[in-house]
Amino acid sequence: MSEALSRTMEVRKHVVRTKGGVVASQHRLAAEAGAEVLRAGGDAVDAAAACGFVCGVLEPWMSGPAGGGAAMHWRADTGEAHALNFGMRAPADLSLADFPLSGEGVAGDLFPWDRVVEDRNVVGAKAVAVPAMVDGLEAPHTRWGRLPWRDLLQPAIEHARRGMVVDWYAALIIATATRDLARDSDAAAMFLSDGQWPRPFAWTALAEDRLDQSRMADSLDIIARDGAAAMHGGDLGAAMAADVRAKGGYLSDADLASNRATFHAPLSVPYRDALFHVMPGLTAGPTFAAAMAHLETETLDSADTAHPAWARALFSAYRDRLAGMGHDGEVPVAPGSTTHFSVVDRDGNMVAHTQTLLSLFGSRIVSPSTGFLMNNGIMWFDPAQGRPNSLTPGADCLMNVCPALGQAGGRRVALGASGGRKIVSAVAQLASMVADFGMDLESAFAHPRIDVSGGAGIVADARLSPEVQAALAEVAPVTPARRAMLPYPYACPAAVMDDGATRSGMTETMTAWGDAVVEDAT
Repeated sequence: MSEALSRTMEVRKHVVRTKGGVVASQHRLAAEAGAEVLRAGGDAVDAAAACGFVCGVLEPWMSGPAGGGAAMHWRADTGEAHALNFGMRAPADLSLADFPLSGEGVAGDLFPWDRVVEDRNVVGAKAVAVPAMVDGLEAPHTRWGRLPWRDLLQPAIEHARRGMVVDWYAALIIATATRDLARDSDAAAMFLSDGQWPRPFAWTALAEDRLDQSRMADSLDIIARDGAAAMHGGDLGAAMAADVRAKGGYLSDADLASNRATFHAPLSVPYRDALFHVMPGLTAGPTFAAAMAHLETETLDSADTAHPAWARALFSAYRDRLAGMGHDGEVPVAPGSTTHFSVVDRDGNMVAHTQTLLSLFGSRIVSPSTGFLMNNGIMWFDPAQGRPNSLTPGADCLMNVCPALGQAGGRRVALGASGGRKIVSAVAQLASMVADFGMDLESAFAHPRIDVSGGAGIVADARLSPEVQAALAEVAPVTPARRAMLPYPYACPAAVMDDGATRSGMTETMTAWGDAVVEDAT
C-alpha cells in the first residue's frame, strides 16, 4: 500500500435497519432500484433482477448480460434453500490449436498459467465463454416472482439511456484498462475519450461526463420484452454471437441455446450450532465447506484472537481445492471482475447473488450489435493440456463465487463478496463472526480480516495487534495491509440479516459506490 496515504483519515459506513426489506449492493443506485421494487410489493427475486441489471449498466466492467455467476435463494414459506448456477462454459467449437503456449513465462493477468501467444485466453474474442447471466435472473423470477418481468428491467434501461456518469472512481477504473480497451474499436468508442485516452474527470468542478450506452439500452429493452430467450436462441443472442465470431471468437447460437441457468440442491454445511447453505459444484462453495469443517476443530477464544485459526482453516481448504477441483480437477483462483448483492424482503425471502465477467472489463471487447461488454471466461482454464482444469471445448468454467445463506442464533443471513480468490476467505470469516461470536453485520464488517488465497502467505489487516500478527506469522509469512478504496487487498462483501424483528444490510466499508438501501426509505 502507498506510504503516502493518510494515517489519520477514517472511512466509515453504518448498517441500515428496517422492518421491511433491504438490498445491499456494490452500487448504491442498483440497491435503490431493488429497494424500489420491494416498495412496489415485489419479492426478493424481483428486487434481485432489478438490482442485477442495473449493476450491469453502472458497473459494466464488473458484470453484465454477457457474463455468468451463481446465486443462493431462501424461500421463507417452505424453509428451503435453492442453489442456482448460471456459470459460463467454453464454446463447443473452441480450437485448442489456437492457444499455443508462448514459452514466455507466466501470464500477467489473474492466474499463474503458462502464457499463451498474444494472451488469446485473456484478451480478445477468443477469450469469450458462453454467458448465462440473463437466465440467472429470469429463472428465479419465473419460479417465484410477483411483478412483471418487463417492469424489473426499466431502471436498467433508463440508466443506460442516460449513460453512466464517469466520476473519479469510474475514471480511475477505466484508466487501468485503457491500453487493452483501445485495441477494440467498439470498446474504445464506449469507454475512452477520442477512442484512445482515459476519460478525464474534474477534480474540483461538478462537470458531468457520461458513457454512451444507448445500444445497451436497446438490447435491454429486447430482453424486457422477450426474456432470456432473446439471448438463448433469439435474435439478440445470435447478433452477439456473430459479433464475437467476426472478431475471431467461437461463440455460437447453439452454445447460447444450450447454456442455461440450472437449479441444484445446495451444499449444506453444519457448523457448531449453525447451518450454512452454499453452491455445490464448480464454485468456491466446496472450499467454504472445507474451511468451516476445519474451523470446527479449532478452539476460538475471541474474535480478536481468532485470526490464526481462520488462517489454518483457509490454508487447509485451499490445499484441498488446489489438489483436485475443476471441471476435471482444479484451478488456482484470483481476483477478478465481479459484483455481489444480497436481498431480503419483508416476508423473509432472501437472495445472495454473485455475477461476473471474470477479469476487469472481461475480454475488453464490446459486441457492437448489443452494446454488451464481453466476458473472458476462457481464462478460467489452464491452457496447458493434461492438467485437472485444462482448456476443453464445451467444458464448464470453475468459478470463484461463494454466495451463502446461513442461520445462527435465531438469525438468518445472506452474504457473499466480490474479489475472485479473496471471496471465500471473506465469506468464511464473516460466517464465523456471526456464528461463533454473535456479531451483527456492522460489527462483523468493521472487524479486521485476513486473506488467504491459495498462495504461501497471509495478508493481514494492519489494525491487528502485534501479538495477533506474530501468531499469524507462526502459520505463514504475513504481509500487513490497510483497507483502502484502491487498490483493495481484501474481498468486498455485501450482506443482509433477518433477526425476526428487524432486517439489516451492510456493504464493505471501502467500496466507494456500495450501499444498503431499505424498502421503507423516503
